[in-house]
Amino acid sequence: MAQPTALRLNAFGLDHLSLEPAPLPAPGPNDVHVRFHAVSLNYRDLMVVLGLYNPKMQLPRILGSDAAGEVVAVGSAVTRFKPGERVCSLFFQDWLDGEIQPLTGKSALGGTIDGVFATERVLPETGLIHAPANLSFEEAATLPCAALTAWNALVEQGHLRAGQTVLVQGTGGVSLFALQFAKMHGANVILTSSSDEKLDRGRRLGADHAINYKSTPDWDKAAKDLTKNNGVDHVVEVGGQGTIARSLNAVRPAGHVHVIGVLSGTSADTGPGREAPGGIDVRSILTKSVHLNGIYVGSRAMFERMNAGVAANKLKPVIDRVFPFANFRSAFEHMQNGSHFGKIVLTL
Repeated sequence: MAQPTALRLNAFGLDHLSLEPAPLPAPGPNDVHVRFHAVSLNYRDLMVVLGLYNPKMQLPRILGSDAAGEVVAVGSAVTRFKPGERVCSLFFQDWLDGEIQPLTGKSALGGTIDGVFATERVLPETGLIHAPANLSFEEAATLPCAALTAWNALVEQGHLRAGQTVLVQGTGGVSLFALQFAKMHGANVILTSSSDEKLDRGRRLGADHAINYKSTPDWDKAAKDLTKNNGVDHVVEVGGQGTIARSLNAVRPAGHVHVIGVLSGTSADTGPGREAPGGIDVRSILTKSVHLNGIYVGSRAMFERMNAGVAANKLKPVIDRVFPFANFRSAFEHMQNGSHFGKIVLTL
């Protein structure tokens, strides 16, 4: 067998990424040896590479949180998995159920600990989950971060119901999973993008309404108009500081704004396309009694419930492109230019 290899970041910047040998540690009684077949990129991975996610991160670091593969061997005390079974990684290795805890972030793959952009890894039994039977390895690899984040927001935190309206920002991985989960639950979806071509693809995926925020910069008002000025029930907020003021305007009283991403910046004076240079007016949160939910992926129990929904509804993740592992730089550059529609996958 070929020696395991991993995508390692040795210093910040795309020029400091390299595929390197990654010898495996001896598995313990509670460990699982996995051979990964596919991994998927998240915007977080790009931020890690560029030094924007955590400038003080200890390097070198194996990247990545999202992978799917098959079990090679299990430790003597492992009960959940058997050799040959198909599995996905868990973003948080230690968040199994219940609410997020102060130390949960310490077990985030590809951040504080080495990730899964590797041909093989040895992980604790608690850090894996069975992959849905209806998905390929490439499709299953898109679930651990983007899909679970969207599910946690709308279903676990938002208690999404049929007939409600969900405003989805953009056409990245989280956003398109949110669109699919919303339609799975019988909700109406308003999709925003700066690309008419992407909006057309979104309609074919099930979006009921589409707003180009370049030609319609007051997209929040347009969304309210579509709800007879009542406001939307849920906003999947992936923009950050540059979009949250409009999200708060678009949502109905007692509605949900699920804060997920920082694509337009993290503070009032940074980030491209900012729309609220003075920050947000907290009075809109108070007077409308808005549920402002911070969403940081999710637990294994949430993942299990999501997988049941994925399998029952035969949901297929939207994959933009699949790159060979050796072409990792092209995959990161493709994410960086923002032209993708759905998930970017690397096949191992």
